[in-house]
Parts: sequence; C-alpha cells; structure tokens
Amino acid sequence: MQQLEELTRGAQDFGAAPGGRATNGRATDGQTATEQPVHIHRRKVQSADLTADEAEVARVMQICNACRYCEGFCAVFPAMTRRLEFGKGDVNYLANLCHNCGGCLHACQYAPPHEFMVNVPQAMAKVRVQTYGDYAWPAALGGLYKRNGLAVSLIASAALVLFLALAAHLAGGLLHEPLAGNFYAVFPHNTLALMFGAVFLFSMLALGIGVTRFWRDVSPGSASGPAIAEATHDALRLRYLGGGHGKGCNNEDDAFSLARRRFHHFTFYGFMLCFAATCVATLYHYLLDWHAPYPFFSAPVLLGTAGGIGLLIGPAGLLWLNLKRHPMQGDAAQRPMDRGFIVLLFLISLTGLLLLALRDTRVMGLMLALHLGVVMALFLTLPYGKFAHGIFRSAALLKFAIEKRQPNKLQLGSD
Repeated sequence: MQQLEELTRGAQDFGAAPGGRATNGRATDGQTATEQPVHIHRRKVQSADLTADEAEVARVMQICNACRYCEGFCAVFPAMTRRLEFGKGDVNYLANLCHNCGGCLHACQYAPPHEFMVNVPQAMAKVRVQTYGDYAWPAALGGLYKRNGLAVSLIASAALVLFLALAAHLAGGLLHEPLAGNFYAVFPHNTLALMFGAVFLFSMLALGIGVTRFWRDVSPGSASGPAIAEATHDALRLRYLGGGHGKGCNNEDDAFSLARRRFHHFTFYGFMLCFAATCVATLYHYLLDWHAPYPFFSAPVLLGTAGGIGLLIGPAGLLWLNLKRHPMQGDAAQRPMDRGFIVLLFLISLTGLLLLALRDTRVMGLMLALHLGVVMALFLTLPYGKFAHGIFRSAALLKFAIEKRQPNKLQLGSD
C-alpha cells in the first residue's frame, strides 16, 4: 500500500508540476521539493491546449493510471491504460466513454476528502458537456448547452403551445364539434410535415456534423464489422450502466442499483417505439395512401401507445433518481439541462396519450396544439441539450471497440 501511495503521489505531482515534470514532493541534497524527479514515466501531460476542466481529467487519469484499482469497472479504465499522456482528443474521448455510473467514486481511496481529490465522474461530466459545445454546429449555438435548462424547455414549450393554439383558434379548430380524431382538420398534413420535418432534419444535421467533428479529433481508426456490432450491442444494452459487475450504478450512496439502467431502457425504447409509430404512419400515408386517423389496433397507434407508456415510466424514474443523486456524482451545473430534457420527454408522452384518449372530443384541437408545441420544443432543443450524450457516447463506444482490437503497444494493463 505504501508503494502504491508513492506511485500515485508521483502521478499527482507529475500532472501538477510546472511543465508536466514529475516530483514526489521530497527533496534530496541540492534539490528543492519541486525539483526531485519521480521515474514513473518520462512523458508529460499535454496541457498547453487543455481547458481547466480537461486538465483536471488529465490529472485524475494520471493518478488512476498509477493505481489501476478500477480497471475492470467500465470501458474508461482499459482505454486509459493504453495511454501515458492525455491530450485534448484523449480527454474528450474518455469523458464521453464514461457513463457516469459512480462506481469508481465510491471505490476510490483517493476520492475527497483525500488530498488527491480524485472524482472521476464529476471531472468527466464537466468535460463531456464542454465537448458538446465545442463540436456544436453552427458553432455560435454551442453556448446553448449552458443555458438549455428546465426553465428554457418549459418556456419554449409554452410559447409554441400558445402559438399553435392561436393558429388553431384563428382557423376555427381550437374548440369544435368532434372530428372523429382527424388531426388534419385542425392543422393540414402538409403544413405539419413541412414544419416538423424541417426542424427535425436540421437537428439531425447539426448533431451529425458535431459528432463527425468529434470522431475526426479522437482518431478512431477503421471500423470493422465486429467492432460496430460490439459497440451497437453495448449501446443498446447500456452495458456500462451495470457498474462492471452487473449489479448496477451508485446513485445517492454506495449501494448498487439497476434502476438507472432500467429507466434509461424505458426511455430509449419508448422513444424508439414512438419514432417507429411515426415512420409506419408515414409509410401508410405516402406509400399505401392510408390516411389518419388510424384505429386503436393499427400498428401506428399500438406502437405509439407502447412507446408513450415507456416515455412516462422512464423519464419519471430518471427524474426521481436525478433529484436524489449524490452531489459529488456528476456536475451540478448540468442538472437543469438534464431535467429539462427529461421533463420534455415526459410531457410529450403525457400529452400524446391524452390526445389519443380525447381525439374524439371537442377539446381535440386544444390537446393537439399542446402536444405539438411540446414536440416542437424538443426538436428545437435536440441538438443543444442532453440528447447529444447518446450520440457522442455511441461514437466513443465505437472508438473503444475499434481500439481494443488494435495492439496495445504499452502493455501496461490487462488488455
């Protein structure tokens, strides 16, 4: 244990010393405390281009690289062992590879209040949101990540709902006699398709350009079929929310729980079922010339209902966990952004299911304006909010799957 302490202290000083030179804080004859070398390794942290948050990740990774206790916890630590220095691309890659499960924080002997102050989840979370802004497109909108909180989401939703409600009222469709669930009697199909399609395509374009820039900077190498299959499998199963041992994440304390993984699954697959419902309805409309409204036992309605239920359970559970989460796990400054995204997903599902239940009543137009306003708010904030974490994390998982198939020239870890 004493030898490990010496090694990690050397790594701590190595990252903190001017110019990246390693010291162990103890002087010999003719040397000051800041001049005594520690021969852990002779490469220095590439800190010239790092922000303060990125430099903190590099410092923490130097210490973790000396300790290696958490090497089997998740993908971050095996990826870490392939490096002796951590440049900007490495830091951004590792930050997005981190799933913020919290296991390493509670297992770490150098976590606060230890003088090394190692907090991997928090350091990674701060850099993670920074990467979203750095790679955002257009670049001028990158700052929205810092302002896209719960209040912004709710205000945007309310404004769009009022706009659509006013439009429906002026067209005489806000309150009306039952229309047999015909949404297009309130808002024409082509108008909705053009308006929502344009916003959604812009969001996907912005996210695509951003993650492409990230991909180039982390220098992933060539993707093989097995690497793509593994990354897809790990992303869809949320493998690394299992904590490395299958017992789950830590949330408010050091107890393990699979709740976060399960609520993420409800959310993700609920969202995908709703997306599938939209795709099937589009095929019905344009390919088969079957126009809405569709009966309850049709594929679009069944898919949308199942997805809507998932998007009630998942976001509600994630919000509950977010409110209880230990303050040292993650970045408290990002919680408004997290909660804004969660609440929007929940409101989309709630208003969608209410619209389905009330589509044959006089208030269908009002419910339609309410639902579409929330959906539009989500689409507008999609490229500059929490949704980005799924895109960037999937890219990081693919890089990890590629990298682990390449020879490890360092041969310092279990890889």
